[in-house]
Amino acid sequence: MIKKSTITIQVGLDEQKVPESIEWTASDSTADRMNKAKAMMVAFWDGADKTALRIDLWTKEMMVDEMADFFFQTMMTMADTYERATPWGDQAKDIRAFAHDFHKKFEEKLKNQQQ
Repeated sequence: MIKKSTITIQVGLDEQKVPESIEWTASDSTADRMNKAKAMMVAFWDGADKTALRIDLWTKEMMVDEMADFFFQTMMTMADTYERATPWGDQAKDIRAFAHDFHKKFEEKLKNQQQ
C-alpha cells in the first residue's frame, strides 16, 4: 500500500486578490497548527506536455531583501536537488555560482540605494 501525505496551503487575499497571508501544513507534520510564510514557490512537472506548472505567491509584507534571500536559498536548494537527481555535479556547481553572483549583485544594489 502506498503511503500518502497531504499538503494544505491557505492563501488569504485582500479585495484586489493580492495575498495578505500564506499558511501551510502537511499531514505528516507534528505541528498542531498552520505554518506561516511570506512567500511560496511550488512547481509541478507535467511529463506528458514536458512543461513546468508553477505557483509563485508572496504577501504584501515580503520585503525586497527577504525576496533576494528567498531566491538565493531556493537556487541553492535547486542545485542540491539537481546534483542528487543527475550525474552532472558540474551544472549544480554552476547553479550555485550563479546564485552567489545573483546575491552579490543584490547586495551591491542595496548598498548603492542606501548611499
